[in-house]
Amino acid sequence: MSADGIGRALGRTGVRVTGLGFGGAGIGNLYREVDDDEASAALDVARDAGVRYLDTAPHYGLGLSERRIGAWLAGQHRDDYVISTKVGRRLVPNGAVADDDRVDHAGEFVLPEATHQRVWDFSAAGVLQSLEQSLERLGTDQIDVALLHDPDDHWRPAVEEALPALVDLRDQGVVGAIGVGMNQSAMLTWFVQETDVDLVMVAGRYTLLDQGALTDLLPAAEARGVSVVAAGVFNSGLLATPRPDPGARYDYAAAPGEIVTRAERIAQVCERHGTDLPTAAVHFPLTHPSVASVVVGVQDADQMRANADRFAAGVPDGLWDDLVEDGLLDPAVRGPMS
Repeated sequence: MSADGIGRALGRTGVRVTGLGFGGAGIGNLYREVDDDEASAALDVARDAGVRYLDTAPHYGLGLSERRIGAWLAGQHRDDYVISTKVGRRLVPNGAVADDDRVDHAGEFVLPEATHQRVWDFSAAGVLQSLEQSLERLGTDQIDVALLHDPDDHWRPAVEEALPALVDLRDQGVVGAIGVGMNQSAMLTWFVQETDVDLVMVAGRYTLLDQGALTDLLPAAEARGVSVVAAGVFNSGLLATPRPDPGARYDYAAAPGEIVTRAERIAQVCERHGTDLPTAAVHFPLTHPSVASVVVGVQDADQMRANADRFAAGVPDGLWDDLVEDGLLDPAVRGPMS
């Protein structure tokens, strides 16, 4: 198995990533508790599969994901890996801030004995403090990629303070590449067109079920030479199994019936081509030339092994064309694949 080598540059930087990346939210106890051994085993499988791009954030389990990646990295050759983390949610001890300042959507992570809480902070000082804390948790002296994390409702401080701080850090060589990660494409498009980012991470907006990024983000990224990292390629789980599971999530909520039906139709076309829904989901974003990597979240060795196998398997010729013909993919998908 191979994750496609360290051959894909992020923008015009010297930072290069594997086509398949390891998403660290799962080992931060996303939706269920994961023990240290499970997290380490998942990272072992990623390493053995050739994955060298590890993405994490303070938000993921109140630093748990970063700590687990850091503990695992201690036994590896650090220079073999590209580590990305994020800024915008700073961790503070419980009770250190007023309730109104707390991040209020952290319930996805199962953390029964949490001693810290998240606060929104896109100030320049907050960026520096957040990255210093991340370096400590990761046990490293270098962050390869730093991303603004979900600045949707914090646009002004993100643009006026956080981003210039990241630019300075990149110019000083402290950070290798900088960018923004969000669940929408419109604001990411603005960052691509109006700022000096090297990459953007778009979650859920360029998948088998949602090609919204084709109308704005991907053309802008291609024109500006900005790399795109695709995350959320399973749309919160609906595309993670050969046939949609009852009660599957779509974009962090219960999947609407019409979306489930569409996923079923895509699954049928995949089966006609001798592949399955999650394999196609992993490969689809890479059909666009601006997409440098697909980051897939995992919680244990079995999930990582399955995703690595899917990535190594490839998809048959003609699958994308048939999905377009059946009205299941945006016709504009044809362009980047030709």
